[in-house]
Amino acid sequence: MKNSYLLALLVFLIFGSNAYAQRPQVDQEKLQSARIAFITTRLDLKPDQAEKFWPIYNQYNDGREKTMRQMSELGKGVETVSEDEAKSRIQQRLKLQSELLDKEKVFINEVSKVLSSKQILMLNNISRDFNRQLYQRGRGGN
Repeated sequence: MKNSYLLALLVFLIFGSNAYAQRPQVDQEKLQSARIAFITTRLDLKPDQAEKFWPIYNQYNDGREKTMRQMSELGKGVETVSEDEAKSRIQQRLKLQSELLDKEKVFINEVSKVLSSKQILMLNNISRDFNRQLYQRGRGGN
């Protein structure tokens, strides 16, 4: 209960201050702090777990985001590409998707030394919940 209250307060303070900010940009440091607090609380990470978990997660997430950006780039300007270029992009996308799966396997292998299988399974939903909450707050939702 106390953790939930602290998390709610932290999220409110972070996003409440952004609502009054003059610039529309998100403070990446505050966003990262909120993400850490959200995931740590929802996974119920112990301090020793968190210390080991976050470097593994951050490395995995950085690599995943880079690969996702590469995949996004392949989808740009598709209306004007030739058939051969389209085939090439499809092959590149499949290769990147395979790399994502390989990275996830390595991540799960590494993080399983720190988290339980249940926590690992919960992680994807928790990350999605955090992103959904950001999106809803950005749109002015609850």
